[in-house]
Amino acid sequence: MLMLPRAIERGSMYRDLPPAICHLVVFLLAEQQYALPLPMVERVLPMVAVSPLPQAPPMTLGVINLHGTVIPVLDLRRRFGFPPHEYGLAAHVLLTRTTRRTLALPVDEVLGVKEVAAIAVTSPEALVVGGAPVVGIAALADGLLCIHDLDNLLSYDEEQQLTRAIEEAAPCG
Repeated sequence: MLMLPRAIERGSMYRDLPPAICHLVVFLLAEQQYALPLPMVERVLPMVAVSPLPQAPPMTLGVINLHGTVIPVLDLRRRFGFPPHEYGLAAHVLLTRTTRRTLALPVDEVLGVKEVAAIAVTSPEALVVGGAPVVGIAALADGLLCIHDLDNLLSYDEEQQLTRAIEEAAPCG
């Protein structure tokens, strides 16, 4: 989870220190910008074929095999309540890591890493945007940027359901 430093109070002996910077991976989904904390994103891959995963939570597109590791692919569009979308060859996959597992998240486009002053990020007070938890909201010159919390993207029940689906789909050996 993104830990944001508290704003330094005016008059503090630390007022001359440069503001802390948050590094965010910004991406497009349904023509809207979203972000994830950079430490949660391992890499960006081109869209790949996704194998179905029966009995998985509804937001699961399926799984991919990355160097022998089965990685669930979660559709943020489904979580955010957007209409279904076929991801074409121009789409990208964010390979991300939560505290519990690695996830692949298809997105329309990755816009890059943006440095945002931590003081420009406000706490959302447990705000949920489009069915997904938000860890912060960055005020940018061109609007607000919701920073999503991958550790709480799936509920406990969805985590358990996903784990069971992957275990049941794994070949016996």
